[in-house]
Amino acid sequence: MTKIAIFVDVQNIYYTTRDTFSKQFNYRQFWQKISKQGDIVIANAYAIERSNDDQQHKFQKVLGHIGFDVKLKPFIQRCDGSAKGDWDVGITIDILESAPMVDKVILLSGDGDFDLLMKKVRDKYAVNTQVYGVKQLTALALMNAVDEFIEIDHQLLL
Repeated sequence: MTKIAIFVDVQNIYYTTRDTFSKQFNYRQFWQKISKQGDIVIANAYAIERSNDDQQHKFQKVLGHIGFDVKLKPFIQRCDGSAKGDWDVGITIDILESAPMVDKVILLSGDGDFDLLMKKVRDKYAVNTQVYGVKQLTALALMNAVDEFIEIDHQLLL
């Protein structure tokens, strides 16, 4: 059976589906679709934690119930008013560490910063690579760096 690893850039998926469709991504539907393709052995969802957001905590519990390991990083508000909260390095490390153990790596993100990573994983470990993203908001370089780009459309939305 095909061993599958899933990595979700939660903030990227949230904002791209919201801004394009005014809807949320259906993680349960996605899980059901992928589980038909093989054995999901790793499923990480990377999110930013805001301590006072009860709705966000409920969402994280739902992801955990579906089967995702939810990894949280604190939201950092800088003195100048700017904010920081991104998981690019963490996602990269986890994908590189898991690639030798799986047959397929699936990334949910449109962030072009991941193009070199996905190309490297595909070429070095000979794993099948897929990206799920909103087409209009996914970097062309990322789409071209993987074996298959799957467009998030109404079938994967709530």
